[in-house]
Amino acid sequence: MIGTIISAIVVGAIIGALARLVMPGKQNIGVIMTILLGIVGSFLGSWICYNLFEYSNEGGGWAVIPFIVGVVVAAVLIWAYVAIVGRRGTTVR
Repeated sequence: MIGTIISAIVVGAIIGALARLVMPGKQNIGVIMTILLGIVGSFLGSWICYNLFEYSNEGGGWAVIPFIVGVVVAAVLIWAYVAIVGRRGTTVR
């Protein structure tokens, strides 16, 4: 179980970092939030592939398609986070 949690954190960090790299512009977001959104993106990307599109990884090992979908989902989550949090500090004058 500890190995699974550590693996999720490592993969989440990789997916979050890749998601930030593919996004244009600068994102004002911390490392911890990047990792958390990467983990959520990884889980959602895998769930989307395996449940909605019935993706099958019959050969076992590392699955490229769920990884790519996880990066895309994490990029969308990071975009949404920046859009929501970025508006908090603004005031109307």
